[in-house]
Amino acid sequence: MKSDKAQATRLLKTARGQIDGILKMVEDDRYCIDISNQLMATQAILRKINRDVLHDHLGSCVQDAFEAGDQREKIEEIMTIIDKLAK
Repeated sequence: MKSDKAQATRLLKTARGQIDGILKMVEDDRYCIDISNQLMATQAILRKINRDVLHDHLGSCVQDAFEAGDQREKIEEIMTIIDKLAK
């Protein structure tokens, strides 16, 4: 992974902490809207990390493949990711 590892690690640890907090909220029978808001905040963090990783992938791995003339595999990877994101 060529993206900013320190930032990705920090954000992933934040998401993990939020998930732990959400589990506690569920166990404590907290208000559903409060739980939903925390779930959406965690999802936003994970989307940001994924976006950053994919941007870096395009700017490094995909670019390198195109310069080497070996772009077909990378195009198929990106198409697969786009299909997953569209679900």
